[in-house]
Amino acid sequence: MKVLKKIILSLLRSCNRKIFSTNWKDLRNVRPVSQLFGVDRGQPVDRYYIEKFLNENKKYIQGTVVEIGDDTYARKYGMNITRQEILHLTSDNPRATIIGDLTNQKTLKNQIADCFICTQTLNFIYDVKSAIEGIYFMLKDKGCALVTVSGISQISRYDMERWGDFWRFTDKSISGIFSEVFGSENIQLHTYGNVLSSVALLEGISAEELSEDELLFNDNVYQVIIAVKAIKK
Repeated sequence: MKVLKKIILSLLRSCNRKIFSTNWKDLRNVRPVSQLFGVDRGQPVDRYYIEKFLNENKKYIQGTVVEIGDDTYARKYGMNITRQEILHLTSDNPRATIIGDLTNQKTLKNQIADCFICTQTLNFIYDVKSAIEGIYFMLKDKGCALVTVSGISQISRYDMERWGDFWRFTDKSISGIFSEVFGSENIQLHTYGNVLSSVALLEGISAEELSEDELLFNDNVYQVIIAVKAIKK
Protein backbone atom coordinates (compact mmCIF):
# COMPACT_ATOMS: atom_id res chain seq x y z
CA MET A 1 0.00 0.00 0.00
CA LYS A 2 2.84 2.42 0.86
CA VAL A 3 4.52 1.70 -2.48
CA LEU A 4 1.25 2.36 -4.32
CA LYS A 5 0.78 5.67 -2.46
CA LYS A 6 4.31 6.73 -3.41
CA ILE A 7 3.66 5.90 -7.06
CA ILE A 8 0.38 7.86 -7.05
CA LEU A 9 2.04 10.85 -5.32
CA SER A 10 4.89 10.80 -7.82
CA LEU A 11 2.43 10.77 -10.73
CA LEU A 12 0.43 13.66 -9.24
CA ARG A 13 3.56 15.72 -8.76
CA SER A 14 4.69 15.02 -12.31
CA CYS A 15 1.26 16.04 -13.64
CA ASN A 16 1.33 19.26 -11.64
CA ARG A 17 4.74 20.16 -13.07
CA LYS A 18 3.49 19.55 -16.61
CA ILE A 19 0.04 21.13 -16.34
CA PHE A 20 1.20 24.14 -14.32
CA SER A 21 4.62 24.47 -15.88
CA THR A 22 6.82 27.35 -14.79
CA ASN A 23 7.62 30.19 -17.15
CA TRP A 24 10.93 31.36 -15.71
CA LYS A 25 10.81 34.50 -17.85
CA ASP A 26 7.57 35.67 -16.29
CA LEU A 27 7.62 35.39 -12.49
CA ARG A 28 6.35 38.94 -11.99
CA ASN A 29 3.46 37.87 -9.85
CA VAL A 30 2.48 38.58 -6.26
CA ARG A 31 1.32 34.98 -5.87
CA PRO A 32 3.83 32.14 -5.75
CA VAL A 33 3.76 29.14 -8.08
CA SER A 34 3.03 26.97 -5.02
CA GLN A 35 2.28 27.92 -1.41
CA LEU A 36 3.34 24.46 -0.23
CA PHE A 37 7.11 24.90 -0.63
CA GLY A 38 6.76 22.90 -3.88
CA VAL A 39 5.66 19.70 -2.11
CA ASP A 40 2.77 19.42 -4.55
CA ARG A 41 5.20 19.59 -7.49
CA GLY A 42 8.02 17.39 -6.23
CA GLN A 43 10.79 17.62 -3.67
CA PRO A 44 11.19 21.07 -2.05
CA VAL A 45 14.56 22.66 -2.81
CA ASP A 46 15.52 22.91 0.86
CA ARG A 47 14.86 19.19 1.35
CA TYR A 48 17.16 18.42 -1.57
CA TYR A 49 20.00 20.18 0.28
CA ILE A 50 19.12 18.60 3.63
CA GLU A 51 19.24 15.11 2.17
CA LYS A 52 22.51 15.86 0.40
CA PHE A 53 24.05 16.91 3.72
CA LEU A 54 22.79 13.82 5.55
CA ASN A 55 23.94 11.51 2.79
CA GLU A 56 27.40 13.07 2.92
CA ASN A 57 27.54 12.44 6.68
CA LYS A 58 25.70 9.12 6.91
CA LYS A 59 28.68 7.40 8.55
CA TYR A 60 27.78 9.31 11.74
CA ILE A 61 24.18 8.02 11.75
CA GLN A 62 24.87 4.89 13.77
CA GLY A 63 24.46 3.42 17.24
CA THR A 64 21.70 5.13 19.21
CA VAL A 65 20.10 7.77 17.01
CA VAL A 66 17.71 10.48 18.16
CA GLU A 67 15.59 12.25 15.56
CA ILE A 68 12.94 14.93 15.93
CA GLY A 69 9.34 13.99 15.11
CA ASP A 70 9.95 10.71 13.30
CA ASP A 71 12.78 8.48 12.10
CA THR A 72 12.57 9.17 8.36
CA TYR A 73 16.17 10.24 7.86
CA ALA A 74 17.63 7.72 10.29
CA ARG A 75 15.97 4.92 8.32
CA LYS A 76 17.02 6.38 5.00
CA TYR A 77 20.66 7.13 5.78
CA GLY A 78 21.46 5.22 8.97
CA MET A 79 24.27 2.67 9.19
CA ASN A 80 24.41 0.09 11.98
CA ILE A 81 21.69 1.68 14.10
CA THR A 82 21.24 -0.24 17.35
CA ARG A 83 18.50 1.92 18.86
CA GLN A 84 16.15 4.55 17.53
CA GLU A 85 14.63 7.31 19.67
CA ILE A 86 12.04 9.79 18.41
CA LEU A 87 11.82 13.06 20.33
CA HIS A 88 8.58 15.04 20.21
CA LEU A 89 7.39 18.05 22.15
CA THR A 90 3.89 16.76 22.90
CA SER A 91 2.24 13.39 23.51
CA ASP A 92 0.09 13.54 20.34
CA ASN A 93 2.76 11.69 18.35
CA PRO A 94 2.16 7.94 18.87
CA ARG A 95 5.63 7.09 17.53
CA ALA A 96 7.49 9.32 19.98
CA THR A 97 9.69 7.49 22.46
CA ILE A 98 10.72 10.64 24.34
CA ILE A 99 8.28 13.43 25.12
CA GLY A 100 10.54 16.35 25.80
CA ASP A 101 11.44 19.97 25.23
CA LEU A 102 14.95 20.69 23.95
CA THR A 103 14.98 23.90 25.99
CA ASN A 104 14.21 22.03 29.22
CA GLN A 105 16.83 19.44 30.12
CA LYS A 106 14.66 18.05 32.93
CA THR A 107 12.46 16.51 30.22
CA LEU A 108 15.37 14.98 28.29
CA LYS A 109 17.61 11.91 28.67
CA ASN A 110 21.26 12.61 29.35
CA GLN A 111 24.05 11.16 27.17
CA ILE A 112 22.00 8.61 25.26
CA ALA A 113 22.70 9.54 21.63
CA ASP A 114 25.57 8.60 19.37
CA CYS A 115 23.90 10.74 16.74
CA PHE A 116 21.27 13.46 16.96
CA ILE A 117 19.45 14.43 13.75
CA CYS A 118 17.80 17.83 13.95
CA THR A 119 16.56 19.17 10.63
CA GLN A 120 14.67 22.45 10.25
CA THR A 121 13.69 22.60 13.92
CA LEU A 122 15.70 25.40 15.53
CA ASN A 123 13.92 27.99 13.39
CA PHE A 124 10.77 27.19 15.37
CA ILE A 125 12.30 27.42 18.86
CA TYR A 126 12.54 30.87 20.42
CA ASP A 127 15.29 30.00 22.92
CA VAL A 128 17.73 28.65 20.35
CA LYS A 129 20.79 28.44 22.57
CA SER A 130 18.96 26.40 25.21
CA ALA A 131 17.79 24.02 22.48
CA ILE A 132 21.37 23.52 21.29
CA GLU A 133 22.40 22.91 24.89
CA GLY A 134 19.63 20.29 25.00
CA ILE A 135 21.13 18.53 21.99
CA TYR A 136 24.54 18.62 23.66
CA PHE A 137 23.01 17.24 26.86
CA MET A 138 21.54 14.22 25.03
CA LEU A 139 24.71 13.35 23.10
CA LYS A 140 27.23 10.84 24.40
CA ASP A 141 30.87 11.84 24.51
CA LYS A 142 32.12 11.97 20.91
CA GLY A 143 28.51 11.89 19.73
CA CYS A 144 27.62 13.79 16.59
CA ALA A 145 24.81 16.27 15.95
CA LEU A 146 23.70 16.73 12.35
CA VAL A 147 21.67 19.92 12.22
CA THR A 148 20.15 22.01 9.45
CA VAL A 149 18.51 25.41 9.71
CA SER A 150 16.81 27.69 7.23
CA GLY A 151 18.58 30.76 5.92
CA ILE A 152 16.26 31.88 3.13
CA SER A 153 12.67 30.69 3.25
CA GLN A 154 9.06 31.73 3.43
CA ILE A 155 7.26 31.40 6.75
CA SER A 156 5.84 27.99 7.57
CA ARG A 157 2.25 28.86 8.43
CA TYR A 158 1.65 25.35 9.83
CA ASP A 159 4.43 25.76 12.40
CA MET A 160 3.70 29.42 13.04
CA GLU A 161 0.17 28.61 14.18
CA ARG A 162 1.26 25.75 16.45
CA TRP A 163 4.48 26.76 18.20
CA GLY A 164 5.89 29.70 16.26
CA ASP A 165 8.26 30.42 13.39
CA PHE A 166 10.91 32.70 14.89
CA TRP A 167 14.24 32.74 13.06
CA ARG A 168 16.17 32.71 9.80
CA PHE A 169 19.90 32.22 10.26
CA THR A 170 23.20 32.99 8.58
CA ASP A 171 26.34 30.86 8.80
CA LYS A 172 27.83 33.47 11.12
CA SER A 173 24.92 33.52 13.57
CA ILE A 174 24.48 29.74 13.80
CA SER A 175 28.24 29.22 14.00
CA GLY A 176 28.44 31.64 16.92
CA ILE A 177 25.72 29.91 18.93
CA PHE A 178 27.04 26.38 18.28
CA SER A 179 30.58 27.48 19.13
CA GLU A 180 29.40 28.73 22.53
CA VAL A 181 27.99 25.27 23.31
CA PHE A 182 30.23 22.79 21.48
CA GLY A 183 33.41 24.83 21.03
CA SER A 184 34.39 26.29 17.66
CA GLU A 185 36.98 23.56 17.07
CA ASN A 186 34.25 20.89 17.22
CA ILE A 187 31.87 22.22 14.58
CA GLN A 188 31.87 22.28 10.78
CA LEU A 189 29.44 24.34 8.71
CA HIS A 190 28.36 24.17 5.10
CA THR A 191 25.93 26.39 3.25
CA TYR A 192 23.79 25.36 0.29
CA GLY A 193 22.05 27.57 -2.23
CA ASN A 194 22.28 30.30 -4.85
CA VAL A 195 19.99 33.01 -6.17
CA LEU A 196 18.15 30.64 -8.51
CA SER A 197 17.47 27.95 -5.91
CA SER A 198 16.42 30.68 -3.46
CA VAL A 199 13.87 32.00 -5.94
CA ALA A 200 12.70 28.44 -6.63
CA LEU A 201 12.10 27.76 -2.92
CA LEU A 202 10.27 31.05 -2.38
CA GLU A 203 8.12 30.41 -5.44
CA GLY A 204 7.41 26.80 -4.47
CA ILE A 205 9.19 25.44 -7.54
CA SER A 206 10.44 21.90 -6.91
CA ALA A 207 13.98 20.57 -7.09
CA GLU A 208 12.99 18.41 -10.07
CA GLU A 209 12.43 21.59 -12.10
CA LEU A 210 16.07 22.65 -11.72
CA SER A 211 19.13 20.90 -13.09
CA GLU A 212 21.68 19.35 -10.76
CA ASP A 213 24.24 21.96 -11.82
CA GLU A 214 21.79 24.72 -10.91
CA LEU A 215 21.04 23.18 -7.53
CA LEU A 216 24.65 22.48 -6.63
CA PHE A 217 26.09 25.85 -7.64
CA ASN A 218 27.03 27.40 -4.31
CA ASP A 219 26.84 31.13 -3.65
CA ASN A 220 27.45 31.90 0.01
CA VAL A 221 25.51 35.16 -0.31
CA TYR A 222 22.31 33.14 -0.87
CA GLN A 223 22.15 30.66 2.01
CA VAL A 224 19.06 28.51 1.59
CA ILE A 225 20.24 25.88 4.04
CA ILE A 226 22.98 26.05 6.66
CA ALA A 227 24.15 22.64 7.84
CA VAL A 228 26.13 21.97 11.01
CA LYS A 229 28.09 18.91 12.04
CA ALA A 230 28.93 19.23 15.74
CA ILE A 231 30.92 16.72 17.81
CA LYS A 232 30.64 16.58 21.61
CA LYS A 233 34.11 16.46 23.10
